[in-house]
Amino acid sequence: MKKILVIDDEEAIRDLLELVLRRENFRVQTAANGVVGLKELDSFKPDLVLLDLMLPDYSGYDLCKEIIKRQVVPVIMVSAKNEIIDKVLGLELGAEDYVTKPFDNRELMARIKVVLRRYEYPDPNLQSGGNQMHHGELAFDLEAKTVLKNGTSVSLTAKEFKIMETLLRRPGKVFTRDELLEIVWGYDYLGESRSVDMTIMRLRKKLEDDAESPNYVKTVYGFGYQLGGDSD
Repeated sequence: MKKILVIDDEEAIRDLLELVLRRENFRVQTAANGVVGLKELDSFKPDLVLLDLMLPDYSGYDLCKEIIKRQVVPVIMVSAKNEIIDKVLGLELGAEDYVTKPFDNRELMARIKVVLRRYEYPDPNLQSGGNQMHHGELAFDLEAKTVLKNGTSVSLTAKEFKIMETLLRRPGKVFTRDELLEIVWGYDYLGESRSVDMTIMRLRKKLEDDAESPNYVKTVYGFGYQLGGDSD
């Protein structure tokens, strides 16, 4: 059963979301502010976070950054702010989707399920454990969303992890920026393709010995990106 953390300061919204989500067979935990939300994040270990932008103690944007820094977990922002700039900023900071209040329950559930599906599709070529992939010095646990480099943990955001998972599943394929936008950010992403370049730049700094001469994420000039290096 998938677990969803709801962080919203409006009690009526928390109660509504908890009711609707439980009807869809999700386990639900709620928090009325950012401090409690971060505590629940660490203890509840959700599969997805629904995050309000206007909290009494935190900017929703700052809290989103803190959440994805702590865990590889998708975040959907739910907010009364409906300006394009608010949506773009939220998505640029790492949110998977942005839903405006008042929302339709059916649409929100559909968006939640789409985001969750992007993080759990199976692959017949995985090792016997069912969720392990290795590439050079890197070891990926697709269920726990963890990465080790030479046995040392590397902290990736949800999008950074998803990019590596996408490349690992199709070694040799060159992914265009538009393809990565659709796979990792979603079909209705409102930002620009430079978001891919910026995310890969951060990813290289974390995984590569030399980010200026990358081994794992190769640029194919004029086309896009592909997996580099040798698989085990």
